[in-house]
Amino acid sequence: MTSEPPDPRLHALVEGIVRIAGGDLTTRIPLSEARDDVAAVITGINLMADDLQTIYQELEDRVESRTAMLREAQVELERMALTDPLTQLANRTALNAALSQALAETSRGEMPPALLILDLDSFKGINDTLGHSAGDDVLRMIARRLQAAVRETDTVARLGGDEFAVMLPKSNLVRARRVANRILKALSESLDVGDLRVTCGASIGLRVAEQGQTAEELVMEADTAMYAAKAQPHSSIKVFEPALLYARRLQSVMVTEMREAIRKDQLTLYYQPVVALATGRIEGVEALVRWNHPARGLLMPDQFIPLAEETGMIVDLGHWVLRHAVRQLRDWQQELQVDSGFNVRINISTTELQSLDLIEHVRDILTETGVDASNLVVELTESMAVNGGDVDQYSLSGLRRLGVKLEIDDFGTGYSSISYLRKLPVNVVKIDKSLIDGLGSDEDQGSFVAAVLHLIHACGLTAVAEGIETAEQAAVLAEMGCASGQGYYFGRPMPPADLAALVSRPGSGQH
Repeated sequence: MTSEPPDPRLHALVEGIVRIAGGDLTTRIPLSEARDDVAAVITGINLMADDLQTIYQELEDRVESRTAMLREAQVELERMALTDPLTQLANRTALNAALSQALAETSRGEMPPALLILDLDSFKGINDTLGHSAGDDVLRMIARRLQAAVRETDTVARLGGDEFAVMLPKSNLVRARRVANRILKALSESLDVGDLRVTCGASIGLRVAEQGQTAEELVMEADTAMYAAKAQPHSSIKVFEPALLYARRLQSVMVTEMREAIRKDQLTLYYQPVVALATGRIEGVEALVRWNHPARGLLMPDQFIPLAEETGMIVDLGHWVLRHAVRQLRDWQQELQVDSGFNVRINISTTELQSLDLIEHVRDILTETGVDASNLVVELTESMAVNGGDVDQYSLSGLRRLGVKLEIDDFGTGYSSISYLRKLPVNVVKIDKSLIDGLGSDEDQGSFVAAVLHLIHACGLTAVAEGIETAEQAAVLAEMGCASGQGYYFGRPMPPADLAALVSRPGSGQH
């Protein structure tokens, strides 16, 4: 009996299954014209291979798509990590990276980078007056102007708040100055914010890198120059000098010393009399702080008040002044029997006005001393009263509810508009010294001051003139109906004991 030869299709079937199982999904087993079970199995295996190939291709496409999405997400995350979300400029991290790269190139013999750091001069007033949304619009417009003022190869960054930086690779002092001036010109042009036009200048610090500098050192020195620029007239440029660094370190030491001075009562108050012009009676005083520095002697306010405002210590300093001035008033009320209307005036800063605990602090001092609120006069600048935001208005209204009197200081140097005066929650307006200087000798100036007084009286407010230096000025103001005045003619700021002797003198304040 002879056996039949093996069916070659079975061999092909086995080989095809092995290749498909090994991952070769393109394998297809050849079909024959036979229509039997083997042919059916081959057809089924081929159909299964078709399905598997389709499934695997879809899976590969999906994996490739997901991988591309992850890659895009990673790129976006990296971009976001280096981008300021508000302005879409580079952020501080991106600036430091660009600086480090430019400094590395400098170490290999390339020209050094220059760094400009700029701070907007009037942004806070815009933010407070128009709101944070408008402030954000301004920052975005400033960003666009900065980009338009430099080359594409330059890096423009927002460091935070209203502080920006521009890094100029392969630069020098001449080119950096030229770019800084171009930026100032671009920022001096008005911005359209809603229906309003605002102007926002800047103070710029400039530093050209030196061999061996780090990015951190370059930023710190450009920042130091920027702070020096802010101390100059608006929209100025300051190139870094080593002396600026020394001054800033000295400033840091002074901050520590000031904190200690407040804690150890190294401060003292001088008082300048405020006189009723019609009678010459001393009706109150303005409290003016001095610093008995252990090494530098008696420091005047302009030597430390700006630093206190810049560092935020003005709040603690203001609390000290308020507490000691009201206590001194209480002592005078008890010891000198000053009349019930005798008051003390204290100056208040924008930072203090925005402190949420201001009202509570004033209430506590008045309660502790027993001094009536009407004997305390808080002086604030005209721009503070006009430009104040919600917190400022809350503080002013709260002080008025306590019974504290509010006085606009330096009237005549700012807005000086009847529309503002009618709306402001104030009792008294102090006419600035610049308006008084020509009084008595300049007829036109006399007419102008008379008009200012008429404006103040028309708003139902009381006028005080500062900077009175002659009897003629005092007489002219009294004739015009100005209620009160202060100045060197009546007395310079003096220690409490000297003021007490002046108040106690018969006919005090008479000339």
